[in-house]
Amino acid sequence: MKKNVFRWCVVLIAALTSSAAAQTWDPPVGRRVTYKKVDGRELGLWILEPKDVGARDYAAERPAVLLIHGGGWVNGAPGVHNDQAKAVAAHGAVAILLQYRLLAPTSHEEPRICVEDTKSAMRWIRAHASELRLDGKKIAAGGSSAGGYNAAYAAVGPESAAPRWDDSQDDLRVSARPDALVLLNPALDVHYASNLFHHDEKLSPMSYMNKDAPPMLIMSGSDDPVIHADVLRKYAAQLKAAGVRCELHIYPGQVHSFYKKEPYLSETNALMVEFLYSLGFVYR
Repeated sequence: MKKNVFRWCVVLIAALTSSAAAQTWDPPVGRRVTYKKVDGRELGLWILEPKDVGARDYAAERPAVLLIHGGGWVNGAPGVHNDQAKAVAAHGAVAILLQYRLLAPTSHEEPRICVEDTKSAMRWIRAHASELRLDGKKIAAGGSSAGGYNAAYAAVGPESAAPRWDDSQDDLRVSARPDALVLLNPALDVHYASNLFHHDEKLSPMSYMNKDAPPMLIMSGSDDPVIHADVLRKYAAQLKAAGVRCELHIYPGQVHSFYKKEPYLSETNALMVEFLYSLGFVYR
């Protein structure tokens, strides 16, 4: 049942994005490093250093933001979030773009490997914080759609109950939890679209509600068929009731991936920067 749930979800999300064959993406900005070798592949992170934004001395430890692309877990590429990376770097934080393994479009898998790679990347960043001149206690994660799911699952997913989804190669002593979340139309609930899908609470980041969840910003459209605005409103209210900071911005009349076009690209980037500024991750 769980695999069927995710297969329907993948079909729905992928239908709202261009196919891998037809879609092209810009090369990711920044310098590439390998954070993981798996299945005969070297998976990369692209690190975009902040530019000089004034008198601030960036020789010391700096915050970082890991950005994770969407695409229904079956397509997409790190360069999808080049604009968000540039906005982060322009305000003093290190922006990092993630490459993760994708599911085969014809498979019936849950996005376990996608979450595993996201958590491996978070651990790699923290383990290499000193050489990257990063503040290991200020590593945020952001993502859109399926990428938002990956980021949120790393942040709030279960530490002991299944499915934990950690790579067996990882050093589990290093935390994979982001210190803040910036989410664009995030696929937080597998009970999408309508009652067509049978909800399995173990697979939804929304189901793990606790006071230890990191502060988060969520931006989505009122007419998004993938993640309903009312679901996000309920989630934000529950987080606030638990004492967690959650800023929710619903854009009237907008659908999935609305943030890719203007004026919403500039507006969502500005909100992201303002939110990160309030946490001390970036500078104006």
